[in-house]
Amino acid sequence: MSFLNATFRCLGTVSAVFVIGAPVWAQGAGQPAPVTVIEAKASDVVMTARLPGRIKASTVAEVRPQVSGILRERLFEEGSMVEAGAPLYKIEDDSYRAAVAAARAAVAQAQANYDLAVTQEKRAVELFRQNASSAQARDTAVSSREAADAALQAAQAQLMSAEIDLDRTTVRAPISGAIGLSQTTTGALVAAQQATPLATIRTLDPVNVDVTQSATDILRLTSTPEGRQMRELGEAALILPDNSTYGAKGRLEAAEPQVEPTTGMVTLRMSYPNPDHILLPGMYVEVDLPQSVAHDAITLPQNTVMRDRSGAAFVWVVADGKVAQRPVHIAKASGNDWVLTDGVQPGDQVITSGFQKTAVGAPVQIVPDTPAPTAQAGSN
Repeated sequence: MSFLNATFRCLGTVSAVFVIGAPVWAQGAGQPAPVTVIEAKASDVVMTARLPGRIKASTVAEVRPQVSGILRERLFEEGSMVEAGAPLYKIEDDSYRAAVAAARAAVAQAQANYDLAVTQEKRAVELFRQNASSAQARDTAVSSREAADAALQAAQAQLMSAEIDLDRTTVRAPISGAIGLSQTTTGALVAAQQATPLATIRTLDPVNVDVTQSATDILRLTSTPEGRQMRELGEAALILPDNSTYGAKGRLEAAEPQVEPTTGMVTLRMSYPNPDHILLPGMYVEVDLPQSVAHDAITLPQNTVMRDRSGAAFVWVVADGKVAQRPVHIAKASGNDWVLTDGVQPGDQVITSGFQKTAVGAPVQIVPDTPAPTAQAGSN
């Protein structure tokens, strides 16, 4: 029993020392704890909405043959850049050359018939003028010349059609851009306007990004002159899949003039320059689209903002030499900072380090924020 009594007396003494020593704020002798602070400054901050989207080529053209035949040659390098009008494929053209030759012969025959009809018409008109022929003979000659003229025009049209088909045996690029993999090999039979394209060409500079935003947000944005101006003039940053920011900013090009009934969203189209072809169609990206301007907002490092058990955000500040807690409203993230629109005033001294050794109402001493010394080479 004496041992137990001695033990309880010892524990009681330790507890009394702990309770009595608690208000010293872990510094002993009641001296203020050192803290570093940052002075809050107000500025106008552009508020953005981060919207997901995918890269799309600004123009896309599927290459299809316009005549049928055996594919004899591929004339481009897969994955390369091609210019509009550049030859891409060669289709066997023997039958098309023969069709052109036949059409030219038909034109020559029609031309000869027309020339004869013109001569006969002139003769019939002259004989009628001299009362040496009837009006019927004259009219017949005129009609024959007109029929020969029509036949000549038809033959010329047939020749033009045959020449067009012959030219189409060389399949050309409809637009300039990057051409993908060939979907057909040489020796294959291709058909005019077939469903499967031979290849696809995409224009990669510029590229588009289609994003969606709720109709409610768009109405709120366009309800003020400032919002409308930002929508028209604001440039949007592009966040790449590795979370880096693309070097050039884009612009809002167009908006779908309807709301998707099932989602309540509106599609917005952004355009970005892409001279180095870094942005590829199908790539998942995010767009920081300007929405409004937060006037006199406070920007603070994220490590200065805490959260209580309920999740409410707050900061520690130094007021009259003592620690005070200020609830804040976080509007958005900006890099490694938070943009605050309520709770902190310009000139407030927000604690950046040392708050672990303090409590609300505890006296503190503001000390300079000195960087940690770097280790020198060769030191032990």
